[in-house]
Amino acid sequence: MATATRSARDLDRAVALFHALSDTTRLGILEMLRGGERCVCDLQDELEAAQSRLSFHLRVLKEVGLVEDRREGRWAYYSIVPEALAEVHDLVVAMQPKKGALPVRAGSCCR
Repeated sequence: MATATRSARDLDRAVALFHALSDTTRLGILEMLRGGERCVCDLQDELEAAQSRLSFHLRVLKEVGLVEDRREGRWAYYSIVPEALAEVHDLVVAMQPKKGALPVRAGSCCR
């Protein structure tokens, strides 16, 4: 039973990560952050996004741990959390079928 619970938790985590990555704006934010930490005002200018829209997308990324922020005065600076992207990578790799694991069926298995 504990294995099923852990597995369900793992699936919930995967869903949250993939949901966060399923939006063009959020992917654009991550692309901008690949070069390093960026001020929220730079993100807003480059994405031509309203402050409220950008805040929403940054919150989604932050809640799943893909980005983190640092406050300096009245400004917020965002950066990618490399361990979270490594987790996404590991999830995708784990989904790949094992060699020889998918037998080729000659006929239909359902009638």
